[in-house]
Amino acid sequence: MTGRPAPAALSPSLRAWLGLVAALAGLVVVVLGVLYAGHGEPGRVDRWIVQPTADSVRPPWRYVALAMDFLGEPVGATTLVAATVTGCLLLRRPRAAVLVVAGAGMAVGTATLLKHLVGRTIHGDGNLSYPSGHTAFFTALALVVALLAAGRLGLGRTAGTLVVFAVALVAGAAMGWAQVALGAHYPTDVLGGWCTALAVIPATAWLVDGMADRLGDGVVEAGRWQRH
Repeated sequence: MTGRPAPAALSPSLRAWLGLVAALAGLVVVVLGVLYAGHGEPGRVDRWIVQPTADSVRPPWRYVALAMDFLGEPVGATTLVAATVTGCLLLRRPRAAVLVVAGAGMAVGTATLLKHLVGRTIHGDGNLSYPSGHTAFFTALALVVALLAAGRLGLGRTAGTLVVFAVALVAGAAMGWAQVALGAHYPTDVLGGWCTALAVIPATAWLVDGMADRLGDGVVEAGRWQRH
């Protein structure tokens, strides 16, 4: 055993910028939640965006939307998480593997909790919509992959932050489009889900690194004690 720590889940060079992004994203989630609490209709911002009807998104784009939606369902999401964890372990990034599971779970759990707190609905009282859990999950997973890539490529603060943000934007836009196209969410639900992931993942990565560092220090100290 070398005592060398595993690579960080959140690169030190990215912590300050992503911490700021997380704080701003959390603020957006709260503001939107307050604005749309208890609502059951699209808001003003939602009406600015073209709202698809049940038959406005037709094949082949409807199949694309359904495929994206499946990736946020239990079977699809579990498959994605398992594949990503496997990739992290093959690359010898155990902290990233832990972050995949913890981050995805925290994003979905936070979105679910917020749905019950905000109480916004779509298509009836039983369909809680804010924020979008599908968007939160898919963006969270993309963020972890982007953080892993930025760390392995040794990207600096500016380049790394841009890459992570761009990946999150693409992933959130793709899943968000599918949710709006299928009529499952309002656009502001999607924005809330995206910001939920942006707020949760940096915080979760910081916690993963902190716990791993403490455990690593404990292992090193135990090894030294045994040698003496």
